[in-house]
Amino acid sequence: MTDRLITHLRHIDLAVPDHAKQLDFFTGTWGLTAEHSDTGLTFLAAEGSPEHYVVRLRQADDKRTDLIAFGAASDADVDTLAARLAGNGVRLVSEPAALQTPGGGYGFRFFDNEGRTIEVSSGVGVRTHRKIAEGESIPVRLSHVVVNSASPEETRAWYERHLGFALTDTLMHPRMGEMMWFMRINSWHHSLAFARGPHPSLHHASFELRGIDEYMRGTGRLLRAGVEKIWGPGRHLAGNNTFSYFLDPHGNTVEYTTELEQIDEDTWHPHLYDFSNPEVADQWGTANQMNEFVAQKSFNDPDRGLFTAPPV
Repeated sequence: MTDRLITHLRHIDLAVPDHAKQLDFFTGTWGLTAEHSDTGLTFLAAEGSPEHYVVRLRQADDKRTDLIAFGAASDADVDTLAARLAGNGVRLVSEPAALQTPGGGYGFRFFDNEGRTIEVSSGVGVRTHRKIAEGESIPVRLSHVVVNSASPEETRAWYERHLGFALTDTLMHPRMGEMMWFMRINSWHHSLAFARGPHPSLHHASFELRGIDEYMRGTGRLLRAGVEKIWGPGRHLAGNNTFSYFLDPHGNTVEYTTELEQIDEDTWHPHLYDFSNPEVADQWGTANQMNEFVAQKSFNDPDRGLFTAPPV
């Protein structure tokens, strides 16, 4: 594992054919705030987060994940990481430069081993944010992103080698073997995870709520609005976080969660959890059963953006 030069997850950028419909869902139902909008391009903030945006929506002919963005501590670390990646044969999309997105900063983009566009930046301005009130069931921050991978062992090794991610826990199944790897870049149990899937795609994006009451209120609001629930509400063993998974209007899975575990990295030893044990999937026993039909909902469509950088 290389030394870490990235510090945290910043945002996920999505391209969708129906920008207006997706925007209405994220603002009117999910609880994000639209800012800095332009024609066919919207930056969505979480009211409790210092990030200028946690989701960017772009109108496009094809649904795709435009990029996943991470932060770095300094411009020097951005330069060091860019040089290191280029020296190791990683294909850069752009060289380090001033960012032209809300909050500014200094960053660059590159492709990971499966062709996802990744951005790393530093010096991004802090958004004026606030403490989410008791009972207010809107996202506080972007918690984590999980991607499907056709070669998850290789993808895990790539992120460990090049970006300094560390394995926190692994899920396995007696019939399918190892199936999900939770990866951390700081003390949060995971900021990124890799799921074994038929093709590279977004598995889900997860948003942290204030607490258990707000998480349940948010879950209920989505159910009352008729949004399709995939799985939940429940509480995972790995990460000890709550979960309610829903489908957005374009078939992407989005999650409400809270109380994701923070670990002591100096003493942590990864677990191998058997997903066929019901308490591994859901400690509470309140969620619908996870089976192959439920799992397929999060396979998502094959990502149309692999090794193709977004235009903005």
